[in-house]
Amino acid sequence: MSRIVYVNGEYLPEEQATVSIFDRGFLFADAVYEVTSVLGGKLLDFDGHARRLARSLSELGMTPPPEMEDLLTIHRELVARNDIVDGLIYLQVSRGSAGDRDFHFPPADTRPTVVLFTQSKPGLADSPTAKVGISVISVEDIRWGRRDIKTVQLLYPSMAKMMAEKAGADDAWLVEDGKVTEGSSNNTYIVKDGKIITRELSKDILHGITRAAVLRFAEEAQMVVEERAFTIDEAKAADEAFFTSASAFVMPVVKVDGETVGTGKPGPVAVRLREIYLEESRKTAI
Repeated sequence: MSRIVYVNGEYLPEEQATVSIFDRGFLFADAVYEVTSVLGGKLLDFDGHARRLARSLSELGMTPPPEMEDLLTIHRELVARNDIVDGLIYLQVSRGSAGDRDFHFPPADTRPTVVLFTQSKPGLADSPTAKVGISVISVEDIRWGRRDIKTVQLLYPSMAKMMAEKAGADDAWLVEDGKVTEGSSNNTYIVKDGKIITRELSKDILHGITRAAVLRFAEEAQMVVEERAFTIDEAKAADEAFFTSASAFVMPVVKVDGETVGTGKPGPVAVRLREIYLEESRKTAI
């Protein structure tokens, strides 16, 4: 059975869903997005994703679409229509189409293009990978400077993932001026002597919704958190490493640039934070 997707106020079979070839998301990557996880048919951290979406739109001077008031209803409707138990909902808002290609923004009254679709991921929270951890390589971070805005400018992160695949690794961590900024699609952490170290919030990294929840849970569990940038050498010498994202939750990293981190197995801090995050997030899912 075909997926039902949402496009500009309509629920449609995916085969019938279309967007203008003049849409600025297609021509200029002039669009923002969010990905919300679904566990047990319920949405995780929905309010955080909605707030970040509003911020991204504001930072780009993009008119909020009418759907902003009904986002929760739309998400729930897509979950129901597609029988999603565990999975993801992708949401994208572009500046819309003025009917031609032009570097100048379209008129202020141009309707934004709003697209949502689901991805079914049975057993999303029971990833076998989380039990063994992943390997990452380091690559130069050459993205634009406003990484705090969740735009669809994802070509380089996609290339970084392919670089990792070519090197026989699972993912890539991006490095700028000698320090790790973030992963290709996640926030990064190391653990040393019981202290969790992760880069502080700025325009250099995405303000992760899962990051915020995990750090809050860590502090509630009386874990020590230090927000600062760290180097790849520090990561190699760490007791543990991990990353967080909306779809992977808390994912242990056991190898960096071919060198084993800690014991080479998921460490106790990452394992416990994953347990806490999933447990607490399920409680507040809507």
